[in-house]
Amino acid sequence: MPDLSVSDPELLTTVPAEVTAQVGMDVLTHCVEAYVSLAHGRMTDSLALESISGVWTHLERLVDDPLDKIAAEEMSLASLRAGMAFTNAILGATHAMSHPVGGHCDAPHGAINAVLLPHVIRYNAEVCADGFVDLAGAIGLSTDGNARMVADRLADAVAGLGARVGMPESLEPLGVRVGDLDRLTTHALADSCMTTNPRRPQAAGIRDLYAAAL
Repeated sequence: MPDLSVSDPELLTTVPAEVTAQVGMDVLTHCVEAYVSLAHGRMTDSLALESISGVWTHLERLVDDPLDKIAAEEMSLASLRAGMAFTNAILGATHAMSHPVGGHCDAPHGAINAVLLPHVIRYNAEVCADGFVDLAGAIGLSTDGNARMVADRLADAVAGLGARVGMPESLEPLGVRVGDLDRLTTHALADSCMTTNPRRPQAAGIRDLYAAAL
């Protein structure tokens, strides 16, 4: 964890759009996972909600126009806030599952997160749907209906944003195959990020999530 970080929006002006999209979806994942983490608190909650609002408003703008100074500044702030949130609250199953995929397939971390996050939201909504209602409200989604319905709405919206900024729809284009799932599941369950996931993971459930994301 850094003692000091420097956020310079000008650096984003020369980043390829694909990388901006990947990193932006990682920031979004930091917000969601920190907010529902078992280790969350009032400080991390406020940071995560501010950050996800900034990502939702400005990520597409920055992907479409890297010279958009306002979008670059807001995404830099969102990244910083999300970083402060998750270094205190830690993360969850999305990151625990993403890490072994990145290592096994040498695939971009943010792209993996973009694929997995909607599935993990639905999985975790079994035990913490109310947290997803707060996150949905922060990005302007309707919070009408029961909490599980809103969590599904959030998952669909996250998948839609990923598609709009060019992320893959499944893990297959990133190199994951059915024969990899048992190995990936074993490593995901051993990842430290899994310890703060709000739903207690079981091997069968994590493998099912990987399979659903293929």
